[in-house]
Amino acid sequence: MSAPVAERQRSAAALLGRLARARELGLVVALFLLFGATAIVNPRFIGVQSLKDILLNTAIVGLLAVGQTLVVVTRNIDLSVGSVLGLSAFVTGLLFADHDVPIVVAFIVGTLIGAVCGVINGVLVAVCRIPALVVTLGTMYVFRGADYWLAEGRQVNAADMPSAFLKIGSGSVLGIPILPLIALVLLAIAAWGMRNLRSGRELYAIGSNPDAARLAGIPVGRRLFVAFVLTGALSGVAGVLWAARYGTVDATAATGFELNVVAAVVVGGVAIFGGSGTVVGAALGALLLSTIGSALVVLKVEALWERAIDGALLLLAITLDRVLALRAERALRASASRGATTLPTGSPPTGDAATKSTVTEGSAR
Repeated sequence: MSAPVAERQRSAAALLGRLARARELGLVVALFLLFGATAIVNPRFIGVQSLKDILLNTAIVGLLAVGQTLVVVTRNIDLSVGSVLGLSAFVTGLLFADHDVPIVVAFIVGTLIGAVCGVINGVLVAVCRIPALVVTLGTMYVFRGADYWLAEGRQVNAADMPSAFLKIGSGSVLGIPILPLIALVLLAIAAWGMRNLRSGRELYAIGSNPDAARLAGIPVGRRLFVAFVLTGALSGVAGVLWAARYGTVDATAATGFELNVVAAVVVGGVAIFGGSGTVVGAALGALLLSTIGSALVVLKVEALWERAIDGALLLLAITLDRVLALRAERALRASASRGATTLPTGSPPTGDAATKSTVTEGSAR
């Protein structure tokens, strides 16, 4: 492939990267405006305890949003994350209540439960090639059913769990809650991997154009399988943290949570049709929705409006994704018509540019 064509493709990738950063900056601005407007009505909203509560409420949703991003950028979705979280949370409670296991063992078992659920989803989607929407809609009920079967109406209480474990959900380090710190570390690892690892960049190429990704030599099935396993594992970790956060766990834990996660991902700028978005944006989307919920409580607005606002933001985000995609497409055509002479640097390739860049690398090899 000629150098000018490769340069134009990389120029388009840089443009998409700038658009993604602009989307994330817009979320940050929206958060500042929301905090400021609510604080005018009730100054306690920006108090230390209020901010801690918002971070605690965001941590688990944000962690699930990070995992969901891994599959959404590949043009798939995982609707079973809430059920996986619930199953992992209840098993964690049982381990403490019935077997008095060390905390490390509880984290390992909870993560493995999530990973096994991810393996089931990954095999059905990547190997059997059943649409992810159908697969995860089914496993959402299967995993929840397994949770009910295991629980048999039982509830595990905070008194059955070690105090050291419960401190993970309520304690702080240097004034910063432990739970958001754990979520932040996992977010940083995922963000680094998506940006710097070849396997992470290839997820964008798959979401942009799966057929072109296969032609470029990308092991599409393997990448999809790993993405679902990692999403399941993160959901398992989130389940353990849920048990630490709330103490009381039963089979209904996190029921319907998957809708909050999908909304956070899309509002955070991850294109629902795949190919673009970042885990940082998804986490910011989770923080924005959580802050809106807290603000409505402070403003004494009925809880029904929170769902309405979340839905409106979801529709707005999808519309914005479409507008940005059309803008990037026009910019790419304009760049191709006049020829690119510079090689911009920026975020990892996303969208169609990710696939084209990967194809270029494959041709060069």
